[in-house]
Amino acid sequence: MSVNVIFGSDAGATKAVASRIAKHTNGRAIDIKAASAADFENCTLLILGTPTYGAGDLQADWEAHLDKLTGARLSGKKVALFGTGDQVSYPDCFVDAMGVLYDLVVEQGATVVGFTPTSGYDHTGSKAERDGQFVGLPLDQDNQSSKTEKRITAWVGGLI
Repeated sequence: MSVNVIFGSDAGATKAVASRIAKHTNGRAIDIKAASAADFENCTLLILGTPTYGAGDLQADWEAHLDKLTGARLSGKKVALFGTGDQVSYPDCFVDAMGVLYDLVVEQGATVVGFTPTSGYDHTGSKAERDGQFVGLPLDQDNQSSKTEKRITAWVGGLI
């Protein structure tokens, strides 16, 4: 199975998580700034990662390079998502940007895998929550970093 983990990151937390996920999947971590259409299309599993900024905003590099995602042929593509956020400081928009990416890939016909139960998280709202689950793997590196490795391992195990 070939896996591409495409991410955006400013401070480095999401990049570090993307590298960990790539290692667990024997995949490649690719910064959205350097990604090409082929990186989205030429893999068995596509994993997209983003932090959420402010009141639920998509990370700046994703915003600047969103055409790479929207221009890729994703119909029938198996896609998983992860998001980093702070559920204590921003409990009403925790990992919202992951929900934004979810909507975009679903609109393009992708098959999203890797939903995560909301138990174990302390938030009041999220655009990444659908039918009582997160649309991917939410990670809070500010308040729950001690749970990250276990969460990644369990999540990746369900993808492969």
